[in-house]
Amino acid sequence: MKNDPLERILGKIDDLDPTNLTILAQRLAHERRLLEAVFNIIQEGILIIDSKGVIEYSNQVANQMINLSDKDLGTAILWKFVPDLARSIDFSNLGRNMAVFSREIHMTYPENRFVRLYMVPLNQNNDDSPPLFVIILRDVTEEKFLTEEMIENEKLSSLFMLTAGVAHELGNPLNSINIHLQIIHRLLSKIKDSPELSKIKDSTETCINEVSRLDSIVQNFLSAIRPVQPELTEMNLLELLNDVLSLQRHEMEDLGIRVEIILSNSLPLVLVDRNQIKQVFFNVIKNAIHAMGKNGLLKISTEADDDYLNMHFDDNGSGIEEKHFSKIFDPYFSTKDSGSGMGMMIIQRIMRNHAGQVAIKSLPGVGTRVTLMFPLQSKRVKMLESS
Repeated sequence: MKNDPLERILGKIDDLDPTNLTILAQRLAHERRLLEAVFNIIQEGILIIDSKGVIEYSNQVANQMINLSDKDLGTAILWKFVPDLARSIDFSNLGRNMAVFSREIHMTYPENRFVRLYMVPLNQNNDDSPPLFVIILRDVTEEKFLTEEMIENEKLSSLFMLTAGVAHELGNPLNSINIHLQIIHRLLSKIKDSPELSKIKDSTETCINEVSRLDSIVQNFLSAIRPVQPELTEMNLLELLNDVLSLQRHEMEDLGIRVEIILSNSLPLVLVDRNQIKQVFFNVIKNAIHAMGKNGLLKISTEADDDYLNMHFDDNGSGIEEKHFSKIFDPYFSTKDSGSGMGMMIIQRIMRNHAGQVAIKSLPGVGTRVTLMFPLQSKRVKMLESS
C-alpha cells in the first residue's frame, strides 16, 4: 500500500542512523515471521518459481508434498520434483502475460496422491525484474474419491433417473419415425426412377441416418453418466476422432469453422473404450464450437512421450475467465445459457476411468487449450507397480 508506514521508511533508508536501521531490521524480521506463519497455516502448498522453474519460496505444506527442504530453495528446479508438470507447460510462453494454468497431477513420490495445481504470473511493481510465478498445490486425493462418490450417490443418481425418463420418451418417437421412414423408403424403391425421386430417396436416407445419430447420442450420453467401467481395446485415436468430426461436420461448416489436424510422426495405439472416448471428443469439440462461434479455427495436435499420448484441442474462442477455473469440472456449472453443466464433468470422469488426465489452459479473448492425456502401456505398468 502506498501509504504504508514501512514503505515510507524504506523510501528514506539512506537517511537512517544505525539505531533506526536496527529498529527497521527488527520490524522487517517480525513481519517476515508473521507472513511465514500465515503461509504455513494455509493448507495448500504455495511455491514461487522463476521462468526456469527454480523454486524461490515454498511453505511447509509444499515442502511435504514434493519432499523439499529449506536448503533447496534458490537452487532446486521444480520439474525435477514434479517431472509430470513439465510436459504440460509451454516454456516459450512463460511471461507476465501467460494464461492461467490449471491441471490435476498424479504424484507417486514422496506419497501416492492427486494434486490440483494452479499456476499464475506474480504481478510485481518492478517491470524490469525477472518474471515470477505462483504455484498453488492442493491435495485432492480424498476429495477426488469423496466427490466422485457423492456425485454417484446423490446427484448422478437423480440425474440418471431424469435422463433415463427423457431417453425413454425420446426413444419411442424416434423409433416410430425411423420405422415410417424405412416404410417410405421401401415404397419409393417400387416407383419408377426419376431425378426427382432420386432426390427424395437421398433425403429419406439422410433422415434415417440422422434419426440413428440422435438415438446414438442419447445412448452415448446415458452410457457416459452411468458408473460403467470402460471396455478397453487397443485403438488408434485418429480413427475415433474422424468418426466424431464427421458427426459434427455439418454444424462446423454452417458456422465456417475450420479444423486443422497436426499429427506426430508415429501415433501409438492406446487402450480405450471406443464409445466413451468418442463421447469425450464430442464434448471437447462441442465446447470449442460454442466458444468460437462463426469463422473459428480448431487445431488438433498430438504428441507422445514415454508415458502419455497427449491430444491437444486449441480453439481461438472467448477463453475462460480466471474466476471460473476452479469450477470447470463441477457438475451443473456452465457459462452458457443453454448448457447443462455436465460436459466437462463427464470428460474428466471418463478420462479418470481410463487412468488418464485432463489439462486446461486458457486466456480470455485469445482461446483455450484442452489436453487429453492417455497413458501408454509403459505408464500403466508403472502405475500398477506403484499401487
